[in-house]
Amino acid sequence: MTKQQVKERIKKLKKEINHHRYMYHVMDRLDIPEAALDSLKHELFKLEQDYPDLITQDSPTQRVGGQPLAKFKKVAHSTRMLSLEDVFSEEELEEWVARIQKLVLDKKLDFFAELKVDGFAISLEFENGVFAVGSTRGDGMVGEDVTQNLKTIESIPLKLEQTRNRRGIDAELNEKIIKNIDDKIRNGRIEIRGEVYMTKKTFEEINKEQKKRNEPLYANPRNTAAGSIRQLDPKIAASRKLDFLAYDVVTDVGQKTHEEEHLICKMLGFRTDKFACFCGNEKEVMEFWENISRRREKLEYLIDGVVVSVNSNELFEDLGIVGKAPRGAVAFKFAPMEATTKIENIVVHVGRTGALTPVAHLKPVKVAGVTISRASLHNIDEINRLGAKIGDTVIVQRAGDVIPDITKVLTGLRTGKEKKFHMPKNCPVCGENAIRMQGEVAYKCINKKCLAKKRENLYHFVSKKAFNIVGLGPKIIDTLFDQELIQDAADLYDLKEGDLAPIERFAEKSSANLINAIAQSKKISLPKFIYGLGILHVGEETALRLAEQFPQKSDDRSRMTKVGQLLKFFQNLSIEDLQKIPDVGPKVAESIYEWFHDKINIGFLEKLDKVGIGILSQRLNVKSQRLVGLSFVLTGELKSISRDEAKEKIRAFGGAVSESISKKTNYAVVGKNPGSKYDKARELGVKMIKEREFLKMI
Repeated sequence: MTKQQVKERIKKLKKEINHHRYMYHVMDRLDIPEAALDSLKHELFKLEQDYPDLITQDSPTQRVGGQPLAKFKKVAHSTRMLSLEDVFSEEELEEWVARIQKLVLDKKLDFFAELKVDGFAISLEFENGVFAVGSTRGDGMVGEDVTQNLKTIESIPLKLEQTRNRRGIDAELNEKIIKNIDDKIRNGRIEIRGEVYMTKKTFEEINKEQKKRNEPLYANPRNTAAGSIRQLDPKIAASRKLDFLAYDVVTDVGQKTHEEEHLICKMLGFRTDKFACFCGNEKEVMEFWENISRRREKLEYLIDGVVVSVNSNELFEDLGIVGKAPRGAVAFKFAPMEATTKIENIVVHVGRTGALTPVAHLKPVKVAGVTISRASLHNIDEINRLGAKIGDTVIVQRAGDVIPDITKVLTGLRTGKEKKFHMPKNCPVCGENAIRMQGEVAYKCINKKCLAKKRENLYHFVSKKAFNIVGLGPKIIDTLFDQELIQDAADLYDLKEGDLAPIERFAEKSSANLINAIAQSKKISLPKFIYGLGILHVGEETALRLAEQFPQKSDDRSRMTKVGQLLKFFQNLSIEDLQKIPDVGPKVAESIYEWFHDKINIGFLEKLDKVGIGILSQRLNVKSQRLVGLSFVLTGELKSISRDEAKEKIRAFGGAVSESISKKTNYAVVGKNPGSKYDKARELGVKMIKEREFLKMI
């Protein structure tokens, strides 16, 4: 970007950030994910680092928080309540250490690391040992008096006790500090700072009550805690079961390190971070961060990173403040689930069913530790709902292994050069008309011989859950099509080593390995065979249901069924017959019927029969009947067992697994980050169980 373009980008970023900061911190409304706001601030911070002459006093990087609301009395802080600069990688942590090491010259740096609880910063003032004033951070200089609400939190002591009998904690502090603390408790002032937060369990319970009352659900524990503290009626705050974690002693009682401040907080009767620890160097900081990042999901509260501070208070003070943050501490954030980036183009992808899917080509950005450059926009209705245009700045989200999604367009950052996307009227691969069937959202290519559909069908055919041809990936399949060596999956079984030899990078050994892998796939179980055909609306579970209908006369696993026999069986089933099969509704039945009566598909099955595909006789080994008659749907990520293992267990005990929620579903097993099935289960009143309860059943 030119300097003028940078200047314009900075101007728009400041306006966008200030808007969302006001909504988030002043109006208590979650407009965009906090991680997305962090991403915008990080971009602004980096631009201002590169162009320091463009930094202005009104920049969000130069100040803290938002203006206090008028409904609470204002409280001036004794010292500024600061925010922290964010770092997102080991490299950025190393850069921070290098910067501050230059400033302290040859003095040795060591650190103190603690969890960054996703809560609400609070200052507590005690006069003669009695809790007198509790205030929010506000703009860093002036906050709001929320004393009455804070008094409802059990983990905040209303009176500080003398330091004696603190079960050995005093042994870790020198006598001078202990004496000074006792003097302040008897006659003086002590200020403690920390975080008000809400546990995950409490948050879930509150939302359950909201649901019972048909009231809107709260967005997250952090905003719920903040909203609770800023209620005028203390009874509301009391009902929310909030907690407090102390991490800072503002009052000088002779403490030399941040580690000592944690000990003082603990000795005074406050809850402190039990994971916090001294780190002698940045390697130990990284080890702490990595350990916590692995354990974070099991914690009782949400954290969004680790706070790393220079342990020496003297060095911390010497390093001073830059803009809104102290130089001597950073928030080492975990990889965010959301980030902001730009849509560089929108390209239409043709799937195996012919569906035309618009895909956003993004400026590469790291989300949840993975670089993202593509995100599905699903269909034209979704594009219109988002209002997405080519050139827009957007929020992209990724959770676990889920395909990235664009969740919001930041229209405030538009330049006027953005371009509207128009869905093509023809297939971008074969040129055939793209039509939109009644009741469907997707446009589809209707050409049965479309090369894009053929390729996608073959990708599906060779996949692990179907024919599982090891070593045959999309690049090789594309080459085989381009060289006109194959027209469909059946042609794979006629390939010889000599056919592959002319292909670039295909050595003699790799040719032999691939031909061998193709030959090994000729023997396949019936459910995998049906799944591999790629019939519209037929996933793994429906394929299993269809396989169960096929008569098998013998339990001999060596017995083979020919493809022709299978074709004849399914052609004799009417749509009404198919609808009698569990998990098969009218739409699915019609799709199956049409597939087995289509001339092209019949020809394909006859080719598979001719090349010697054999279907193995395979009956399910049912261990017991304890789940007979029960239907399960799995949604979300399971921790102690994979989804495939869970499905096998259910079937082994006589139960059924469905791919979709219906009124016939007995149980929805809910894991981490559940999808739309969770919402459907709630809507239909299907009983939902957690992983632990499910494991007891099997």
